[in-house]
Amino acid sequence: MTGSGGPVDGTWEVQEADGVVLVQDAGRPGHAHLGVPRSGWLDPAAARAALRLVGDPDDAALLEVALGGLALRATDDRWVALTGTARDVRVDGRAAAYGRAVRVPAGAVLSLGPPRAGVRSWLAIGGGVTVPPVLGSRSTDTLSGLGPARLRTGDLLPLGEPAAPGVEEPPYVVGGAARAGGAGHGAPVELRVDPGPRLDRLALEAWARLTTTVWTAAAGDRVGVRLDGPALEHAETSELASEGLVLGAVQVPPDGRPLVFLADHPTTGGYPVAAVVRAADLGGCAQLRPGDPVRFVAGR
Repeated sequence: MTGSGGPVDGTWEVQEADGVVLVQDAGRPGHAHLGVPRSGWLDPAAARAALRLVGDPDDAALLEVALGGLALRATDDRWVALTGTARDVRVDGRAAAYGRAVRVPAGAVLSLGPPRAGVRSWLAIGGGVTVPPVLGSRSTDTLSGLGPARLRTGDLLPLGEPAAPGVEEPPYVVGGAARAGGAGHGAPVELRVDPGPRLDRLALEAWARLTTTVWTAAAGDRVGVRLDGPALEHAETSELASEGLVLGAVQVPPDGRPLVFLADHPTTGGYPVAAVVRAADLGGCAQLRPGDPVRFVAGR
């Protein structure tokens, strides 16, 4: 992003950024041996749906908007689309569609309200966000600090050459905790898991307890989500050498409360990994608020 200065066509102005607004794309896999996480969007299905709606390729960069609102002033005509958790979408104060391609004319202000439930939405802007790539990706990595800084009021957002909007699709369906109602309401978010490489370092009943308990989200960010519930006891308490971690790893620290690692996870860790969440289910973790229920389901 650029700082102050007159915006030109293809460079939209950030008029307001109340929440955590980050640039994300498909991430930078393949650098774990350098200690660099993959990063990238937390819900690939939601992000790619937004990109398709505006005619952008699947590897284009868009905005991930967490919690608060966002307002952008357009300097040229572009299509935009919002997926993820639902928010009020307005163009110059007039209500616009969620989960559909929306035309924003030059000079208009696109504004997003706070989420109705859940945490994160993905905003695609025709042409994609064209901040300089780092290690092949434009994603912000909150753990290592690679990539562009979070958006601030007054930033100028560079955009690429827009394409025609994508093929008309059915309205995007909110998933995960957002569909369940968020904030501790509704059915638990279900995460399919397979046994992890260090399950044998936990007590014999740990797997049954992990997959029969309704856990509660305690805290979370792009690195991972910590859960509350009955402690998973360690059978082996000797120190475990640090070893590689993968996306979706369910690590069990000494307090016995599981931690699910997400896109910005560290590349190594020294606590036992009891399970691994299947990648297709991790999008639900992107919408978890403290108090939301979570259930691990043995893979099938």
